[in-house]
Amino acid sequence: MKSIKTNTILSKHKYKNMWFNIDYIMNLYRGCCHGCIYCDARSDCYQITDFDQVTVKENAISILEKELKATRNKGIIGIGSMSDTYNPFEKNQTITRQALLLLARYGFGVSLVTKSDLIVRDIDVLKEIQKHAPIICKLTITTIDDTLSKKIEPNVCCSSNRFNALEKLTSEGIFSGIMLMPILPYITDNEQQIISLIRRAHECGARFIYPAFGMTLRANQRDYYYEQLDRIFPNLKEKYVQQYGDAYNCQAENSKKLYHIFVSECQKTGLLFQMKDIIAAYMQHTPQQLKLF
Repeated sequence: MKSIKTNTILSKHKYKNMWFNIDYIMNLYRGCCHGCIYCDARSDCYQITDFDQVTVKENAISILEKELKATRNKGIIGIGSMSDTYNPFEKNQTITRQALLLLARYGFGVSLVTKSDLIVRDIDVLKEIQKHAPIICKLTITTIDDTLSKKIEPNVCCSSNRFNALEKLTSEGIFSGIMLMPILPYITDNEQQIISLIRRAHECGARFIYPAFGMTLRANQRDYYYEQLDRIFPNLKEKYVQQYGDAYNCQAENSKKLYHIFVSECQKTGLLFQMKDIIAAYMQHTPQQLKLF
């Protein structure tokens, strides 16, 4: 694994109330080796060359500690937005764990998203953070079908392992749920898939599911995605080209129907699905809530 130099780890988040109440963004790694065929972070606009190669940011922990000390306003730090912080190298590098320990020490909250069950290793630190600050853990699960998940997300643990990780998190009292995104047109936009996934999430104690009934496609990301469709789902690319052309936002054709089914099932199981409700719930979940949040 290569390393790159950096001067900063934390950056301000522009859309606080629109996205899980995040105040700051933190990416400890650059690039991702999960191999998800749909990943938006491959897009040219992010300017990440050799995206499939994970690089670590040099002196990330010492830089982070200096920034945390200098940050006057405590807040929620979003982790995993551009690169999954629980990539395979993290098991030995423990950079994410070290960073979480710093966040616990300096009183910051956490909004963490991952596709890896390695997150359960750090349950002890996550529980420590939750004693004094808001925390929300989001497991991205795009399908309940393990065979399909290994096709579209080849280098990450299968969906059933992620459900198991979710169950372990919730059983320890950590506010957790599912990011159901993207929903891939003609691949995962299936009524029974959605219903089964919601019911399994409920069984695991999830507090919420936040969905996106479609996907994004833009420069470079689209080319890569179409190459993978040709390899895994022959002749499906032509259907995308005909339906979406060069569109950025590619909604599933049956998105309205799927959404109504989704809402109905979430209401039956008591799962939250609207951003404002999810934010309100996890901000109130902290046992010893601090006014500064």
